[in-house]
Amino acid sequence: MDSGIFVDYAMECWSVLREAAPYVLLGFLVAGLLKALLPDAWMTRHLGGRGPLSVIKAALVGVPLPLCSCGVVPAALAMRRQGAGPGATTAFMISTPETGADSLAVTWAMIDPLMTLLRPVAAFVTALSAGLAANLLPERMLRAAPALSGVAVASGCGCGGACSAAVGGHAGAMPVRPSLRARLRGGLGESFGEMLADVGGWLLVGILLAAAISLLLPPDFFSHALGGEFTSMLAMLLVGIPMYVCASSSTPIAASLLLKGLSPGAALVFLLSGPATNATTITVMTRSFGPALTAVYVASIAVCSLGFGLLTNRLYAALGYDIHAVIGVVNETLPAWMETLSALLLLALVLRALVLQRLARAAQCKGALAAPGRLL
Repeated sequence: MDSGIFVDYAMECWSVLREAAPYVLLGFLVAGLLKALLPDAWMTRHLGGRGPLSVIKAALVGVPLPLCSCGVVPAALAMRRQGAGPGATTAFMISTPETGADSLAVTWAMIDPLMTLLRPVAAFVTALSAGLAANLLPERMLRAAPALSGVAVASGCGCGGACSAAVGGHAGAMPVRPSLRARLRGGLGESFGEMLADVGGWLLVGILLAAAISLLLPPDFFSHALGGEFTSMLAMLLVGIPMYVCASSSTPIAASLLLKGLSPGAALVFLLSGPATNATTITVMTRSFGPALTAVYVASIAVCSLGFGLLTNRLYAALGYDIHAVIGVVNETLPAWMETLSALLLLALVLRALVLQRLARAAQCKGALAAPGRLL
């Protein structure tokens, strides 16, 4: 095989990474600030009951938070066990993984401002619809949330650090609130530590896939292979629901698909359904919350994603906005030196976070193995 294709692929990967890196760093900075400034106890205090206000609050709170579809499960279970209503829990489980501060920054960089606006709006409406529908379910169809210890392991998504942090903030007595400086240090440390370790690997996988799509697929692939508007959306939905992909890593994939002729509506379907759920999450949800709530969760994502996909195509057509032309020039908005420096910094931070996470898990395993000996 010609070695030139490997060189071209490596250059394409570097190009995608450079384009996304400044906005990924900005997104994790915002995520750290949110973690530092938003009290953990606020969520469970305001999300109880079956009223629509708790659902609205849960959907709004979830939009900027950078938790993946697996990572949000234990956090939602903790909320449910401390009194959050079924509607608020469901809304939080949808709006949180569908979008976040980091993924919105990357969407702005790699797609366009209109998609950046539509993405959180669609996530909020989807979460609100699912939450209101969940509140209509009779209590006998809902399953009480089990203990958290088994669920974090069962999810098996590799989100151990961020999941544990999300759950830990809701359990036990309310601690004394630390100083602003300590909260900022802790929030930014968690954002560029545990959160980046959980998301960074998947983000790099998304960049690798995006580069492969950009390099290997012909420019008119989707206009020929999936010419029908609804057909392309349904295909993205069927791919997105069982697939594990976080909100950040789905964005470069969607941008590459758009460059190959995918409609903006179909891209939005993938951006909503892909991060919102996966096969593992559906399994854990069925066991933890029951089949009725899981059915409302999945059906709401599917229906709202397709509905917003159709609406998005109509909106782009009405505005005369050619998304395929805009994507090709978005990466020119920042100086080349800033993109290069950001890409190198992001790679270094992801590598550091992954190494620290692996060392922490090894230390935990070693401590668990040594515990019986200490007891003796």
